[in-house]
Amino acid sequence: MARMHTRRRGSSGSDKPATDETPEWSDVDAEDIESRVVELAEQGHDPSVIGLKLRDEGVKGVPVPDVKLATGKKVTEILEDHDAGADIPEDLRNLMSQAIRLREHMEENGQDHQNKRALQNTESKIRRLANYYRGDEIDEEFTYTYENAVEYLEE
Repeated sequence: MARMHTRRRGSSGSDKPATDETPEWSDVDAEDIESRVVELAEQGHDPSVIGLKLRDEGVKGVPVPDVKLATGKKVTEILEDHDAGADIPEDLRNLMSQAIRLREHMEENGQDHQNKRALQNTESKIRRLANYYRGDEIDEEFTYTYENAVEYLEE
């Protein structure tokens, strides 16, 4: 059983509703949704946050429960179409910022062995994920180092 650095077994999450059409109470035009997605991305929000904002705040006051059902495209696909996508995938960027925080903590608290292990695990996940994205989403030459991570996240 591969656990990949977790606290024991995983917990089951909820599934998306098995439907292939948007509910009638959410009849927002696909173009309005796309323009709102791009607008939120320009404000610096990540794709996951954009989805939450559309669900909670909606477009023109009408909630959008599922962007993909409403528009036929995922949030990341909409951003790529409008050249508003991030240089590096959100999950990789989040892991790199976590590694940076852990590294800075380790510099101040060298005796914190739990965090030393957490840093090793996080950097392991980053390398594994980088291999997955290499050549497709990120540069073929990308290698993870602390300095590279700081540089990427400053952009």
